[in-house]
Amino acid sequence: MTNDNQNAEELNAIREGVRALCAEFPAEYWRKVDEQKGFPEAFVEALTRAGWLAAMIPAEYGGSGLGLAEASVILEEVNRCGGNSGTVHGQMYNMFTLLRNGSEAQKREYLPKIAAGELRLQSMGVTEPTTGTDTTRIKTTAVKKGDRYVINGQKVWISRIQHSDLMILLARTTPLAEVKKKSEGMSIFLVDLREAIGNGLTVQPIANMVNHETNELFFDNLELPAESLIGEEGKGFRYILDGLNAERTLIAAECIGDGRWFVDKASQYARDRVVFGRPIGQNQGVQFPIAEAHIEIEAADLMRWRACREYDAGLNAGASANMAKYLAAKASWEAANACLQTHGGFGFACEYDVERKFRETRLYQVAPISTNLILSYVAEHQLDLPRSF
Repeated sequence: MTNDNQNAEELNAIREGVRALCAEFPAEYWRKVDEQKGFPEAFVEALTRAGWLAAMIPAEYGGSGLGLAEASVILEEVNRCGGNSGTVHGQMYNMFTLLRNGSEAQKREYLPKIAAGELRLQSMGVTEPTTGTDTTRIKTTAVKKGDRYVINGQKVWISRIQHSDLMILLARTTPLAEVKKKSEGMSIFLVDLREAIGNGLTVQPIANMVNHETNELFFDNLELPAESLIGEEGKGFRYILDGLNAERTLIAAECIGDGRWFVDKASQYARDRVVFGRPIGQNQGVQFPIAEAHIEIEAADLMRWRACREYDAGLNAGASANMAKYLAAKASWEAANACLQTHGGFGFACEYDVERKFRETRLYQVAPISTNLILSYVAEHQLDLPRSF
């Protein structure tokens, strides 16, 4: 048996396991959570108990020691089964920041508890209201005072705070004017939210068009112990980029899961819906957009696997991760449109779940990085064109 065959069998086993768990949380469950603008606590607990959220934690810390490829399959299957892995994916990609850059003491302190479900690491505080994607110009500061860092500033669009115990935070430890390169002078910290909220950290939820718990954060002299620093002071931007490449690859997998859900849903409806004495799927005007969506999802999937291979091999996966996210988000959105159009008026009815998934997958044209920023990245780093900003 070849390694490729062995790997395929392992991935199929993961798919089957996740599907079996997701079968316990049918469309009605997700519909109710969406209607109530709630959090799928029961689903997250079940996923944690089954060990799926600890997939990438090394065995020595209580996890399964799997790679980004396996993690991407877990999240893909959640979405393909009609769920929303945006409620759990933060724990996957935030894990890499701690795994790759944390001290041995930090990993032994936190990873076993995360693997066991005693702690959740679901949040990452990077984006700010006035800087957006221009991360090097963040204004949140961390000033060293004795054995503590004092944090002041503001973050926005920070997800899952209310359902997380820990947060990865990026802040400036050296003013921008004092560094040689603008990417220097930023550091990352592991924040214990249970101690921080109400003691220098204020959380303001942001109502939005999808049931996605996200927030604005205000730091007012929040004190963190010096051992909260992850890695070397001033190297945080490089550490964060590593995690962002994992994030973009995992988001690509989620979009592929969404896209396949839309294609399956549209195909089934087109086979069953009879108008003018024939199934609507017999009409090329109906079947062609669905077929085109399927083709584009399959193509995006190939780039997803390239990004996973590079990342798991320790290579620079920046280009592949960005392109995978771009292609998959575009494909899932086109599949969503084809699915809604196929259903006609019924696509707007909540009971069909199309409108919910339609809203959820639209998010990934904007987050965690907009399509325009990906195009800028590719133009500069792949095509050697002048930097556009």
